[in-house]
Amino acid sequence: MSKFELKLPQMGESVAEATLTSWLKQVGDSIEADEAVFEIATDKVDSEVPSEVDGILLEKCFEIDDVIKVGQTVAIIEIAGDDAEPSEGSATEPAVEAPAIVKAVPEVIQTVVSAKETASTTTAPAQASDSERFYSPLVRNMAREEGIAQQELDAIPGTGVGGRLTKDDMRRYIEGRKQGPASTEHS
Repeated sequence: MSKFELKLPQMGESVAEATLTSWLKQVGDSIEADEAVFEIATDKVDSEVPSEVDGILLEKCFEIDDVIKVGQTVAIIEIAGDDAEPSEGSATEPAVEAPAIVKAVPEVIQTVVSAKETASTTTAPAQASDSERFYSPLVRNMAREEGIAQQELDAIPGTGVGGRLTKDDMRRYIEGRKQGPASTEHS
């Protein structure tokens, strides 16, 4: 049986990484092509990542809340078919089909990203904890790692849609925070 590496796909030109928010499949689960395996979140959108092949989930390479770079292997899927029906061809057949699927995934994800961005501008940000402001899992993870309290997080100005705090806003704030209070630009 051959193995297939399910990688984090490109989700737009400016997106270089995402936070793993949940696993929809467990090790040993059967997976069909185009079936969602895990969910991710970026500073722009939350989405499900589908499998490109039929098989069984062999290994999870990341845990929930881990930050994954585009192109990194997130899961290993065992592709069935070698032993079961050798007369239909070798295990390389799914690999031949995979490039067509791989080429379509970024386009599908970009469509989903665009649709969700449009939808998010028309809905109220009800997913925040104590405040009314929405924070993506990536921004929350960055705040947790830097020891930034909710009140401090609420005070950081955001440059995203509707004043939303982006990953870049957090990076600038954290850099300024490390340099000292004199160089930070928040009130």
